[in-house]
Amino acid sequence: MNRIIFSLFILTVCTIKNEFSINDWAYYRGDNSVSHFKPFDLINKDNVHKLTKVWEYKSSDHDLENRSQIQCNPLIIDGVLFGTSAKMKLFALNASNGSLIWEFDPYDGMFSSHGTGVNRGLNYFRHSSGDRILYATYSKLYAVNPSNGKLIQSFGENGIVDLKEGLGRNVDSLLLAANTPGVIFKNLLILGHRASESTGAVPGHIRAFNVFSGKIEWIFHTIPYPGEYGYDTWPEDAYLRSGGANAWAGLSLDEKNQIVYVPTGSAAFDYYGGDRKGKNLFANSIIALNANNGKRIWHYQTIHHDIWDRDLPAAPNLVTITKDNKNIDALAQITKSGYLFVFDRKTGEPIYPIKEKKVPKSSLIGEFSWPTQPVPTIYPSFSRINLSDDDYPIRSKEAREYAKRVWESSKYEEFLPLSLSETILFPGLDGGGEWGGAAYNPNSGIIFINSNEMPWSLKMNKKVGLTLGKTVYNSGCMICHGEDLKGNLGVYSNIPSLVNIKDRMTNKSLEEIILNGKGIMPSFSNLSNDEINAIINYLIDPETENSTYEKMNSWPYPYVFGGFKKHYAPDGYPAIKPPWGQLTAIDLNKASILWQIPLGQHDDLKKLGLIETGTENYGGPLVTSGGILIIAATMDEKIRAFDQNTGELLWEDKLPAAGYATPSTYIIDDKQYIVIACGGGKLNTKSGSSYVAYSIN
Repeated sequence: MNRIIFSLFILTVCTIKNEFSINDWAYYRGDNSVSHFKPFDLINKDNVHKLTKVWEYKSSDHDLENRSQIQCNPLIIDGVLFGTSAKMKLFALNASNGSLIWEFDPYDGMFSSHGTGVNRGLNYFRHSSGDRILYATYSKLYAVNPSNGKLIQSFGENGIVDLKEGLGRNVDSLLLAANTPGVIFKNLLILGHRASESTGAVPGHIRAFNVFSGKIEWIFHTIPYPGEYGYDTWPEDAYLRSGGANAWAGLSLDEKNQIVYVPTGSAAFDYYGGDRKGKNLFANSIIALNANNGKRIWHYQTIHHDIWDRDLPAAPNLVTITKDNKNIDALAQITKSGYLFVFDRKTGEPIYPIKEKKVPKSSLIGEFSWPTQPVPTIYPSFSRINLSDDDYPIRSKEAREYAKRVWESSKYEEFLPLSLSETILFPGLDGGGEWGGAAYNPNSGIIFINSNEMPWSLKMNKKVGLTLGKTVYNSGCMICHGEDLKGNLGVYSNIPSLVNIKDRMTNKSLEEIILNGKGIMPSFSNLSNDEINAIINYLIDPETENSTYEKMNSWPYPYVFGGFKKHYAPDGYPAIKPPWGQLTAIDLNKASILWQIPLGQHDDLKKLGLIETGTENYGGPLVTSGGILIIAATMDEKIRAFDQNTGELLWEDKLPAAGYATPSTYIIDDKQYIVIACGGGKLNTKSGSSYVAYSIN
């Protein structure tokens, strides 16, 4: 079928059909309840070992220095796959063979001068007047015709909405990126966004955009305005200056009850809250909103006055639980800390008690840490949540002694506030649970969660005596490039070293990257000219940066972030006893773990007899009625199938690059497919540009 005929076919189908086929994967993560589930059984426990690769699509636009990623969970509708590439291009493929139908480049070939982050998925709006795909890159929201890849000119301004507009203050120079798609309710696209985690962050307000015009129909202030609920949990002027409390991880939607569920992250600055005394609603909260108008129905805050970057990392799963012989429409929320919070989704009442645990007080001047934090009592944690001597690595004397030395020289206690000393955070900043989210089988009542088991170290430094360049570096650059400028220490791996950057780049080139961003690095155009000059001087020669900048130091806090690091032993592997990544099945009806296994394997260690290490992982699982769970996510670049009932490994295959994404599944002509984006680029793994589809021939 040629492209013209194919496009006419799609257009015809879209104008006469208002519902998606059960064979489609029409929503990010499977459906609006975030189940990651499809009632398919053509691929099942008995035949999954016969899975073979049936096609591979390569966009060939990945970064050759291994710093690009693809995290997209693609949509498949009426035989067409819609996904995004390493350079954020939107494309349509014939989902039965992987051939390209069309491609839309939002940057029109100008990607190298933009910092874009990643795209994790799309929204598809079906309507009798014509369908549209709504997707975002960085701070722009696009409406694209799914039949030809062209912008729909009636949406926003010539098909584009600027997401920096309509937040109640001027944020033109600040970071805003809509990494994760929102949800569509009636004719509304309800959307959150990513914000900076440092000073000068945009507020995380939730907005509903008209899918036809792009106009904002309602807004919910996650940093409340005067007179709004929660306003008294912040300083009086916080609504004018504070940022964060944003829903970067996506949303869930109960269409029947017309409720949208919003999981939010921490307020900025992440690690010191002296300027935001109080609980800080609605940061770190699950918020239930009326999807029609954005009015609050209920909320629950999982971290009070967050100073650990304990964002809620994924949208909650909407589930049904049987308790005391009654069915309860519930909500299950995974967390970075490894806890599972479960609530009645209509009322917000916990299914089982949640206690307020007394926690240590901050030692930092001006910091008013909250005296208690909520901890679930009945539902089990899905990862280790505490460290002890039993967690020292046992693979070698060198690894054990290294971990022992680091742990004994650091402070550790659950919910211990940061200080001027190294403080261990466990699980680390990437979980426990992370943005891949959990899968839920509504037929069995089992939720499946992949997790990370990595200790990180964090610390604060006094601001006194720092030059402006060092201060700017500490506040905006150290989180990725590290205290020693060597890179590979931040939330994203494969971050380049800045050591001796003067030998590789001119001052002008550095200025262009700071202003425009590059790859996953965002723009820092909010910096003043003096701050830009100071950071360039610092990078060119950190030892002799002009000290006259010291008095111009504009960082508004008495402390600067002293950096963090993952705990790797000298052999390059985690300085903790395995598993380093886990996959856990929890029976929500019984509130108990059904099974728990290591997820992933390091081949070099396997040769030495260490066969159940697990690996750090990013991306989520997929479950079906065939009794199987499919997941990639691991840094060993494999995709695997497990038995949902036992955790037994049933099948695995090597991918062209790591699949740090969530798989999709769909059926065409009575043939079931499973597809995964293979972008790699994290955890020191190579970048890729492939989508790979599997089926049984």
